[in-house]
Amino acid sequence: MKQKIRPEGLCGVWSAAPTPLRDDMTLDKVAVRRMVDHHVRLGVRGLFLAGTNGEGPWMPDACKRELVREVVRWVAGRMPVAVQVSDNSAARIMDNVRAAREDGADIAVIAPPAMLLNATPRRIRNHYLDAVRACPLPVGIYDRGRHSSVSVPESVLRAVYREPNVVLVKDSSSDPQRREVALAARRRRPELRLLDGDEFHCVDYLAAGYDGLLLGGGVFNGFLAGMIMEAVAAGDLDRARRLQRRMNRMMWSVYGGRKIRCWLSGEKALLVELGVFRTWKNYLEYPLTASCRRAIARVLERDRDVLLPPEVKGRG
Repeated sequence: MKQKIRPEGLCGVWSAAPTPLRDDMTLDKVAVRRMVDHHVRLGVRGLFLAGTNGEGPWMPDACKRELVREVVRWVAGRMPVAVQVSDNSAARIMDNVRAAREDGADIAVIAPPAMLLNATPRRIRNHYLDAVRACPLPVGIYDRGRHSSVSVPESVLRAVYREPNVVLVKDSSSDPQRREVALAARRRRPELRLLDGDEFHCVDYLAAGYDGLLLGGGVFNGFLAGMIMEAVAAGDLDRARRLQRRMNRMMWSVYGGRKIRCWLSGEKALLVELGVFRTWKNYLEYPLTASCRRAIARVLERDRDVLLPPEVKGRG
C-alpha cells in the first residue's frame, strides 16, 4: 500500500508532462523513461499525466493506461504521479479513477468536463462533489477558468475546495478573482496546496502565496522555474521577474510565437534535440514550421545552461 502523500510533498515545480509517441502513434516507452529521468535532472517534484499538454483527452484509453503504468514504474517512488480523470459524468470519472489507481497513480485530477448538458451551477456543483466524495484517491482540481467549454462558477470552486479529499489545485485560470478563491480556501484548510498553471505569470502567483508551479513546459523550463521559486522565496522579486522574462522568451520560441503555432510539436521537437524524445508526433497535428525549427535552434544555443543543468536534488 502506498504511503499517504504529505502536503509538503506537493510543493515545488511540477510538470504537466507531454506524452512521447512513436511514428505509428503508439507510446514510446524508451522516451518515457528518458523523460522521467530528465524531469529528475531538472529538479521537478511531481508529474501530471494525460492533461491537456499530455494529450489525455485525445489519446486512446489503452495508451493512457500504458503511459501511467510505465511512468509509475520508472518513477519508482521518487515523486508523486497525478493523472487527469475528467469526464462528462461522475460515474465515468469513477471508471477513470479506478483505472488510474490500478495503474499506480497517487492523485486523480478533475478538470471541467468537455460536455455537460443542463450545466446549471447546481448541476456543475453536484458533478464535482459526487466525484470528489466517491474518489478513493486524493483529488486535484484543475481550474481552467474561462478557457473551458464548461465554465465552473466561483461558488462551485468554494464548495469543492472545502472537501477534505481535495489536496491540490492547478490554477490555470489567469483570473485574480479565482486566485483569491483558492487562497481563501487554503486559509481555511492549510493543508491544501495551490499550484500555478499560468507559466507566463509565475511570480505573481508565488508572491501571492501559492505553493508551487504546475507547468506545461515543465519538461524543459522546470529548472528555470525552480530558480524563479527560489528568488521569490528569498524576497528578490526583481531577479524573479528577470528570470520570468527569460522563461517567457524561451517558451514563445519553443511554442511557435505568441499564436503558439507549433505548441505540442515545438515542445516535443526541442525534446528530440535534447535526446529525450524520438519524434515530435502529436494527436492534434500541430505542425513544425521552418521558423519554429530556427527558434528552437536558438533556444538550444542560448539556454543550454537551464535546459541541461547538473542534476538537482532536494529543491522544493
